[in-house]
Amino acid sequence: MIQRIVITGLGVLSPIGIGHRSTWEGFLSGASGIRPVRSLASDGYNSNLGAEIHGFDAGDWMLNVDPGRIGRASQLAASAARMALTDAGLDGVADSTRAGVAMGTTSGEPGEIENFDDCWLDEKPEAVRADFVNRYRCNSIPEIVAAEVGFRGANIMIPTACAAGNYAIAWAFDTLRAGGADIMLAGGADCFSRITYSGFSRLGAIAGERCRPFDRNREGMVPGEGSGVLVLETEAHARTRGARIYGEITGYGLSCDAHHMTGAHPEGDGAVRAMRQALDSAGHAPSEVSYISAHGTGTPTNDRIETAAVRRVFGEHADLLPMSSVKSMIGHTMGAASAIEAAVCSLAVTHDLVPPTINYSEPDPECDVDCVPNVARQMPVDLAMSNAYAFGGNNASLTIRKWAAV
Repeated sequence: MIQRIVITGLGVLSPIGIGHRSTWEGFLSGASGIRPVRSLASDGYNSNLGAEIHGFDAGDWMLNVDPGRIGRASQLAASAARMALTDAGLDGVADSTRAGVAMGTTSGEPGEIENFDDCWLDEKPEAVRADFVNRYRCNSIPEIVAAEVGFRGANIMIPTACAAGNYAIAWAFDTLRAGGADIMLAGGADCFSRITYSGFSRLGAIAGERCRPFDRNREGMVPGEGSGVLVLETEAHARTRGARIYGEITGYGLSCDAHHMTGAHPEGDGAVRAMRQALDSAGHAPSEVSYISAHGTGTPTNDRIETAAVRRVFGEHADLLPMSSVKSMIGHTMGAASAIEAAVCSLAVTHDLVPPTINYSEPDPECDVDCVPNVARQMPVDLAMSNAYAFGGNNASLTIRKWAAV
């Protein structure tokens, strides 16, 4: 018998909210967390916009690991994990060896690398932290999550850039279905950094005024930071403890364009294969999908290619399929993006609500989709899809269905 895998807890840290409830309320109201950058000097860049988290103190959430001994991305991940467990009503687990962690990231702990570089340039190598080797490793993030919550089962970091959150959720899904765990924390985390900001600035990819996915006048993305962590359980484990269930993960699709380090395949080949695999793995027809949480970065090329890929997969149904981008509100949170968007899909199927794409004013014939412009929409959402496309040509699509006990 195939195990059904359900979502029972959500933990989100975003530029518009501390916790999934405040973030969700922000999404529905069309709030924007994009503003002038505070954490680094933006002089000399082609834009000064960023999506940073303000008012966050890891000490408010972490109970077992000293936040002062870890990097910011690890703080975001461990705090979101604690939030997710609290939301799931789990103060502890009966068998910690059957509870694991799967996390995704783009940059790991870039702040530690930046500190090292600054010490080197200042000719003060002795100022490098003694624990630098432990702090900068991207795989330290799931280790710290496990140490914070006491999970002693499977533990993995998947650094597939901006698709990493969905990759981690897919890995956790497989682990649960294969009987390797009863419960998994899965998601992604990335912090705002000089390295990331400089890279996107040099590519000319950062918007100068605002992020406006699918709009004819879109001019780029906005780098951000955040963390999203989902509690995933087998249906049997969730039922035994009487858990509240947000939704059910039914399938996923992973692919690689194998085309270009930063540019997507011009016909969206990898994106098409990821979406089709997600549908086929769960036995869904394209017409069953109610809503897509788009990758929707706001760059001229990405939005056009994503639109074309969706039309190839969904055909005429694409005319009826709402597809919004929350990146218009929280920027691109890198490895956390698709994890946060998986949480969005979970809440969409729970509440029959979809968030808008804000800053939309002029339609683009090459992006002829219903992007839920500017205002959230109440509508039946029985099956949602989360799309994520990353540097290196990594693509990941995830399907989340409204929960219905059989």
